[in-house]
Amino acid sequence: MNKTDVLIIGAGPTGLFCAHQLGIIGLSCEIVDNLDKAGGQCIELYPDKPIYDIPAVPECTGEELTNNLLQQIKPFNVKFHLNERVEELKKNQNRWHVKTSGGVEFDVAAIVIAGGVGSFEPRKFSVKECEKFEGNSLFYSIKDKSIFKDKSISIFGGGDSALDWAIELSNTSKVNLIHRRDGFSGAESSVQKVKDLNDQGKLNLFTKYQMDSVTGDKQIETVKIKHDEGEIKEIKSDYVLGFFGLIMQLGPILDWGLNINKKTVEVNTENFETNVDGIFAIGDICSYPGKLKLILSGFHEGALAARGCFKYAKPDEKLRFEFTTTSKAAQERLGIKK
Repeated sequence: MNKTDVLIIGAGPTGLFCAHQLGIIGLSCEIVDNLDKAGGQCIELYPDKPIYDIPAVPECTGEELTNNLLQQIKPFNVKFHLNERVEELKKNQNRWHVKTSGGVEFDVAAIVIAGGVGSFEPRKFSVKECEKFEGNSLFYSIKDKSIFKDKSISIFGGGDSALDWAIELSNTSKVNLIHRRDGFSGAESSVQKVKDLNDQGKLNLFTKYQMDSVTGDKQIETVKIKHDEGEIKEIKSDYVLGFFGLIMQLGPILDWGLNINKKTVEVNTENFETNVDGIFAIGDICSYPGKLKLILSGFHEGALAARGCFKYAKPDEKLRFEFTTTSKAAQERLGIKK
């Protein structure tokens, strides 16, 4: 049994910053995430894509933001439980008993749901043979773009991810972009850029085509794509990338008695507590009037939720508001020596 003050569900930027705020005010926490690494959607969907609206950081990638947040919470020795999904939740007197899909159990005073859009997984190719190449030469997200250098890549999809990666990888690889329609759902500027690159012979654009089959032994060798009118083309491919969006699932959260509104959890704006005492929700998963789905909003929500947790973790103590610039207690928790 893991006993701690607060359990954070979700290791994305919002959850990581909430852990920092908990540590600052003297509360311990542990973090559970169903992905295999910290960073949430930032690290899973766009580790190399620049973000321009983090306060005081003109530009950073999803990976850089995650690494900086992890560095920031280092002094608090936060324990992570990855590849785990919270399945069971029970009130035990004034505390919560929580159990994950892998059987990890927690005894906590409060819970902060920072699960982004819930448990998510990529929409996959319907072609059965694709399964055996997953994680080897077929991917639904990119973690290390260097493996594609000087290779032939077939990218499927018509949204921002497909367009952005087609443009990016065309600098170092032979890229085929395949989309089932003529129209794209991504940014118009990216659509125009892809068309320009196609005209210049720097990538090959195929519209009204879908995957028909994929062949190879241990690695993908060729992909067959089929036109709406029946024509089939065979393309040599070392790698296949599929960007069809994510399947969002709230999962067991639906059974916790929370007020759910359009797949989001309703909260108050005083401390981002839900209708259930001791359960808070922050980031993309929470909703309230005026909600902005931005990382910077999640940081604000996490700061207030952390302070809301204090009365459950330390009911006999009064939380004093202090600035980190002058608080000796906060500086000691951060390991700052003067």
